[in-house]
Amino acid sequence: MSELWRLNASEIAARVGSRDLSAVEVTEQSLQRLQDVNPALNAVVQTLSEQAMAAAHAVDASIAAGAAAGLLAGVPVTVKVNIDQQGCANTNGLRIQRDHIAEHDSPVVSNLRKAGAIIVGRTNTPAFSMRWFTRNSLHGHTLNPRNSALTPGGSSGGSASAVASGICAIGHGTDIAGSIRYPAYACGLHGLRPSLGRVPAVNLSLPDRHIGAQLTAVSGPIARSIEDLRLGLAAMSAASELDPWWVPAALDQGSVVKRAALCIAPDGLAVTAEVEAALRLAAEQLRDAGWEVVERGTPPMREAMSLQLLMWMSEYHYSGGAAVIKEDDPDANFVYTQLLENCETPTLASLMEALQQRLRLAREWQQFLTQYPILLCPVSAEAPFPDMLDVESPESFARVLEAQMTQIALPLMGMPGLAVATAAGSAPMGVQLVAARFREDVLLAAGADIEARNPAVGIANPD
Repeated sequence: MSELWRLNASEIAARVGSRDLSAVEVTEQSLQRLQDVNPALNAVVQTLSEQAMAAAHAVDASIAAGAAAGLLAGVPVTVKVNIDQQGCANTNGLRIQRDHIAEHDSPVVSNLRKAGAIIVGRTNTPAFSMRWFTRNSLHGHTLNPRNSALTPGGSSGGSASAVASGICAIGHGTDIAGSIRYPAYACGLHGLRPSLGRVPAVNLSLPDRHIGAQLTAVSGPIARSIEDLRLGLAAMSAASELDPWWVPAALDQGSVVKRAALCIAPDGLAVTAEVEAALRLAAEQLRDAGWEVVERGTPPMREAMSLQLLMWMSEYHYSGGAAVIKEDDPDANFVYTQLLENCETPTLASLMEALQQRLRLAREWQQFLTQYPILLCPVSAEAPFPDMLDVESPESFARVLEAQMTQIALPLMGMPGLAVATAAGSAPMGVQLVAARFREDVLLAAGADIEARNPAVGIANPD
């Protein structure tokens, strides 16, 4: 039998839908691949073999009975451990939540199931999903299958590691400051951070989050092809009355002028030569695809980064950091301390002002992205970091934080962002595309133009 775990989601869904393949045989191979490679990676921290096989049998039976196949019929997927899935612990990488069992699915999980996806496991995240690296005291350390010396990214590092190693075709991730885009970049994949309100998601097992996270945290897909991101987004974004932020916006909103802005060094960000080279090559690839590309600056990013950090950290300040203290995870303790030292101490006045300034910045960015429907900019100022760089020293943390400016800044305005892999070997590289709110269609079109002019993203075998 061929290695079905190598197939992309779009091919699996088409072949299962036509009954050329069964969901059962695809799932069996996915679970075998998980068994073969996960011990070296620790990407999946809860394997769901029985549930996955039951779901696969149900998909095959439904199609055999003449029902229409779902968008992701028979496609193996993973779900991050910071989102509710019925009967599973929503740990968020924390010992203090190891027994926190969800009674109901989050809407994003429900939508994956409704689309016929097969959830084979739950993937690792750093404690509190608060880093661009993936290690915690409950589930342990996740490695990058393309190069174990590099971070797999975070906080959706387990998701990216699972997709890159062929455990699943699409990985669910969350992104408040780069947690989809950066793991995709680090593992040589594509990752889509949707607009705020595009994908419904809520954890009913926990209290609702405060305003900063409500305005900036989203769920989205990580995959090996742009088409798979398109399918994943369509499946994940189905309506749900449980998320008041969800917006019934069409996935296809019509054509735009093919004009892109190229910004190598937003707000003076010091990028490495290899990052600049990748951006300039991607700009030429867009030109080859018929895009006009203009090199220019952008609306403020550094200010947006500062405001985003203030809003992000205000939730922890509000509780006095009680959960961080109780969990007492060494990595989280260090990262939390460094964030406090690199972020203005939130006050009621500063939070109110941040929310006011957010509106001004969103307006400036909306005007910019109307004129230039695509922004091409760095994912990070550096190539993927050496693993655990952020906890080596305060200086190393400051280096990481500065390099991640675009990851932190852009969610403040609620815009979608797409990390596109341009190299997927042992030295992954990629670029970031940004579009106006709810213009994921434009992102995916431009991303496909770049993808078509680069080597296909393959599957990695762990070191």
